[in-house]
Amino acid sequence: MDSSAVCIKVLETIDDTIPKDEKTSKTSIEEAIGKYCASSELGQKEKKMCYYMDPIKRNIAHPFSLKMPKDRVCKRLKKDNEDICNVKYAVKVAKDSSAKDVSKLRVKALKAILNDRGVDCNGCLEKADYVKQVMDTAHMDL
Repeated sequence: MDSSAVCIKVLETIDDTIPKDEKTSKTSIEEAIGKYCASSELGQKEKKMCYYMDPIKRNIAHPFSLKMPKDRVCKRLKKDNEDICNVKYAVKVAKDSSAKDVSKLRVKALKAILNDRGVDCNGCLEKADYVKQVMDTAHMDL
């Protein structure tokens, strides 16, 4: 998945909440960012993105008001705060995936999957050990 997928999704969601006639108003964009971030229905990744976006609302509102594409806005925001592009969605493994499909993932991704499931892979040295552990804990995936 793209490195700034969370950023793009958050900006598109914010864009959808702004009335069409106010999309060029910087103040209404800043208010929409504040309202979105105050929502209690946000996931962990979205909350983290809001944490990074809150101090730089003005820097977001300016290119946003010029109707710049969301991916370009995120790339521009990376200059202000590099952590914005470090927020990523977790890698998901399909329930019907085989060990062959899982073995195509990098060890770092396999470790992240196990970490999200709350599983420690003690004694895992080789990639095959991680693949086996991911397949054994597939029922734990949310």
